[in-house]
Amino acid sequence: MAPQAPVFRPQVEFVPNHLVWAILSTLFCCWPLGVVAIVYATRVDARRAGGDVAGAWDASRKARLWAMWSALSVLILFAGIMLLAAIDGAFK
Repeated sequence: MAPQAPVFRPQVEFVPNHLVWAILSTLFCCWPLGVVAIVYATRVDARRAGGDVAGAWDASRKARLWAMWSALSVLILFAGIMLLAAIDGAFK
């Protein structure tokens, strides 16, 4: 059996996909925004594997943005409910 030549694969830049944050924000926060974050997070690895590093970075940025808005929407909603409860006098 002849020795095989090593296969050289080009190093591709690491791009974070933010998939965990997208899934958690979908489960525990605003799910419509979290679903959009999951869609963009899954595009990151496919684009990076295809050699489109700029597209992977763009999808990564969008996944982070949508997951952040999903998480912040719950905080904004909670603050609004507390404000309305305080105006109504529920904390007397």
